[in-house]
Amino acid sequence: MTDAAPDTPALPVAARLPRRPMGVLDSYRAARRNILGIIPARALEMPVLSGRTGPQRWHMLMEPGAIRRVLLERVEEYPKSEATKSILRPAIGESLFVAEGDHRRWQRRAAAPAFAARNVDALTPVMTRAAETAAGRIAALAGRRALNAVDEMVAATFDVIADVTLSERGAIDRAAVGAALDAYVDRAARVSVLDVIGAPGWLPRPGRAAAARDLAGMQAAMDAAIARRRGTGPGAVPDLMDLLLGARDPETGREMTDAELRENLLTFIVAGHETTALTLAWALYLCAFDQDVQARARDEAQTVLGARAAGAEDVPRLGYVRQVVEEALRLYPPGGFLSRTAQAEDRLSAAVIRPGDTVMIPVYGLHRHRNLWNDPDAFHPDRWSDRAGIDRYQFLPFGDGPRICIGARFALQEAVVILATLLARFRFTAVPGRRPDPVMILTLRPEGGVWLEATPA
Repeated sequence: MTDAAPDTPALPVAARLPRRPMGVLDSYRAARRNILGIIPARALEMPVLSGRTGPQRWHMLMEPGAIRRVLLERVEEYPKSEATKSILRPAIGESLFVAEGDHRRWQRRAAAPAFAARNVDALTPVMTRAAETAAGRIAALAGRRALNAVDEMVAATFDVIADVTLSERGAIDRAAVGAALDAYVDRAARVSVLDVIGAPGWLPRPGRAAAARDLAGMQAAMDAAIARRRGTGPGAVPDLMDLLLGARDPETGREMTDAELRENLLTFIVAGHETTALTLAWALYLCAFDQDVQARARDEAQTVLGARAAGAEDVPRLGYVRQVVEEALRLYPPGGFLSRTAQAEDRLSAAVIRPGDTVMIPVYGLHRHRNLWNDPDAFHPDRWSDRAGIDRYQFLPFGDGPRICIGARFALQEAVVILATLLARFRFTAVPGRRPDPVMILTLRPEGGVWLEATPA
């Protein structure tokens, strides 16, 4: 495999994409190391790229109209791939993130009110407290030693999702839950050769069954917390457990069982802390990369906030900080790769689709496509000042269609609140020689960390 040329100094870090076709073994090795390593460089110049890995036919979509067809217009004919389901199902069961068809739809209808704007605003004080706590930790390090923004942001967002999901302190061992989930992802999320060749989901993937057994204690603890909450009732400010305990499908009146509650609460913990933490870590990397952008965002944050942490009422006035977040999501989308399995014949752009074909949307590549973005590898938050020229289906940090991330509003609000609070108080500079490497296993992480020096602003 021949790698792309190294990043030029004027551009932030980017993944190296292969420039020649790969066989089964090369594809397997690349995917085990970094899923982004199976996106051909030429895909960033084409509407669709098709090929075959062993017996498995595949298509990479980079054309917004074709992507809209898969994610919206014919969504039922393009369910999540078995590879994705086999990774996630042991941890989060048939929850909203994994379920298909009617089972997904009724869960979505029941859970949607919990993520309405009024509930996100009601839960924003939790984000504000986490931002204040993170600022305190960074202040203790400022001028003394470098910090890894990944660790700091994971700590902040896990505080948020733990309080929002289950506000009752001591109900579960939060650190143990976080460690169990991280360990599961590290052991079970890497691609198997069976995934590469499109083997059916019922064939066991080495390592995943053993990793799943390690989750039993965490799942039992969550079951016990749900049982206690059913007995005590909701708190003064309902958390997600309260909201889901009271949730009903407006069409059928169906409520979630305890198992469905547990699976969905764990889904929100899994999806709700690391993805936002990664967005924040990459945003801080980019702000350190471009000090002019950082200064402009800091000016806005200081003008709006003064000496206090951001709250829900501040978010509409933090427009440039939000643009920084959106540009970080474009360059480094936490969910950088979507995979579906075609159920029927179809045509997507120039590709003829057959049942069983794998249809991939390489979000990382889509966000850097040469025909969709001006200066696609550059960090330009101002591109978000006017969204009229940006097609909805060329920017997919949260997916789209009926399966769009139910917590997208929550995640954006959290990212703006925390980033604005930190930029108002600190100036961040990169530690020389410590560049992160964009590597995706389940999410797009900055391998090696985001090492920064913080000084009071």
